[in-house]
Amino acid sequence: MSYHYHRPEPPYNNTLQELWQVDHITGFSKEYIIPKGIVEIIFNFSEGEPIAVQQNNKEYRLPHCFINGFNKTPIQLQLPQKQVFFGAIFQPLGIKKLFGSPAAEFSDTSTDVTLINNGFHSLWHQLAEQNDFGSRVAILQHWVMKNWVEWQPQERLINDYLYAQNRHHESVGQLAGSLCYSPRHLGRKILEATGMNTEELILYKKYLHAVELMHHTDLQLTAIAYQCHFSDQAHFIKSFKSFTGMTPGAYRRNKSTVKGHLYENVR
Repeated sequence: MSYHYHRPEPPYNNTLQELWQVDHITGFSKEYIIPKGIVEIIFNFSEGEPIAVQQNNKEYRLPHCFINGFNKTPIQLQLPQKQVFFGAIFQPLGIKKLFGSPAAEFSDTSTDVTLINNGFHSLWHQLAEQNDFGSRVAILQHWVMKNWVEWQPQERLINDYLYAQNRHHESVGQLAGSLCYSPRHLGRKILEATGMNTEELILYKKYLHAVELMHHTDLQLTAIAYQCHFSDQAHFIKSFKSFTGMTPGAYRRNKSTVKGHLYENVR
């Protein structure tokens, strides 16, 4: 697998969290992606028939350029043999400033971003004409500079919190205080960014941290449940399954080297 990623530096990280690219021939025909807690726009340069997707009891074809918000349900893809994707992970609160719609509107679906901003037709073609990851990074970062997002200090704190790996031990009141919001105001901001209320998001972040630990440690699942502040093992299993459709044990047995991605059906 040819996988590239780039962590933008200032000033681009004001809007972008990460840029990545996958370009390879896969030996699998099915990919299962569990919720990853990110907001991203993905440019699909794969050739052949449109990619079939199943998510949230819906079936559709993957657009060439789409936006995807904080998913709470897994995605299943029927993969082409040759797979080429270029993706941009955005600061969650920036989506409303860039497109006029909060990121929550794009959760659990893959929305054709050209329907929101017609300029992405041209941007897709500019990126498709490039042969290397570095050139695509430069083009996307140039687009970001033309669509600059200004932040209030409190908004920056929320963006940082949403992508923090292990901040899930605080109560709603403690979290609101640390981010300098009232609980009600914070709840509105989080709902716009994620489609979840604050308590749901805290549970979601516990789940995300558990996935991280399953990939980067050899900890037993009971120890992971403890470190992620689940009330007990049963709560951990129930919560994990609600987001992924599988138990933590099943995920660990079948996980790939790419966090959050599982592959099935060898060609």
